[in-house]
Amino acid sequence: MATERLVLRGEEEHDLPLVQRAAEIIRAGGLVAFPTETVYGLGADALNREAVRKIFQAKGRPSWDPLIVHLDDPEQMFTLTRDQPASIRALMQHFMPGPLTLVLFKTAIVPDEVTAGLPTVALRVPAHPIARALIRLSDTPIAAPSANKFGRPSPTTAEHVLHDLDGEIDAVLDGGGTPVGVESTVIDLTTHPPTLLRPGATPVEAIEALVGAVHLLQSTPAEGEALRSPGMSARHYAPQAQVLLCPPSPDSLYVHTQRALHAGATVGVMKPIGWQLPSDPRLRVYTWGEWGDWRVLAQRLFDGLRWLESEGVQTIVCPLPPPQDLALAIRDRLERAARS
Repeated sequence: MATERLVLRGEEEHDLPLVQRAAEIIRAGGLVAFPTETVYGLGADALNREAVRKIFQAKGRPSWDPLIVHLDDPEQMFTLTRDQPASIRALMQHFMPGPLTLVLFKTAIVPDEVTAGLPTVALRVPAHPIARALIRLSDTPIAAPSANKFGRPSPTTAEHVLHDLDGEIDAVLDGGGTPVGVESTVIDLTTHPPTLLRPGATPVEAIEALVGAVHLLQSTPAEGEALRSPGMSARHYAPQAQVLLCPPSPDSLYVHTQRALHAGATVGVMKPIGWQLPSDPRLRVYTWGEWGDWRVLAQRLFDGLRWLESEGVQTIVCPLPPPQDLALAIRDRLERAARS
């Protein structure tokens, strides 16, 4: 059975019945993909064990990779968690709703299927109005990883969702492209100081300015070990083509592209505006954006990787952003996509 596509127009009188339809599916234990400000999520009732298991089945996601629980109201965190640190209030007031996920000790109401059996749960309040409306109308927290096959580039359009999951989920709420384009930042508040588990759309510098030093996690969990957060797998966000990273300069991009072409590959390039490339019929170019405009580059990252993949390239050459601000999230996604 094909996935039901519920196309939104941005008009309340038209969209509300479609969101209500999606909420009915969630309440019945089904799966709905929906837009957030970051990427599209694949949602199920977070308190329904069977519904949560369907997420893992549809994505081909291993059980050791936990899910993020999405809420309509930050105050709901206090029902689902215990032993919250004092810093939680400041983080809620400054960054919620928005692309920040907090890891806290869970209460018994949260199923182990959501948390990979760990005593902690990851929660956030999305800023996208459709996501918030869906959670509110579903009258339940919604567990939602990205709406794609496990390990693939995250989806930033409904087309991306359907490419990976058509016929395997009940519906997708098509709200157009997502404005941020990379996932939320994940901070573990069960440690002191807090630990950055996944860089994302909320810069760690902004978090540290509010709550003090944040520990940067250096090690990668062993394969099969329960992860403390989504997005921590060594290889993730990866297209079918090999991703080849290079230093962030026009000369380096030109040279690495030329080398890939000389090796006989059909080559795709994530090209910043104004950077020059060799002329070759085997070259496919995705115009990424102005180098240093991290908001645009983040928003277009996964779309570019997926488009180049659709062009049938064998190698994708991409300059690597610096480890700071929003560029850190882009860098993290690219480094994981490039690992073999």
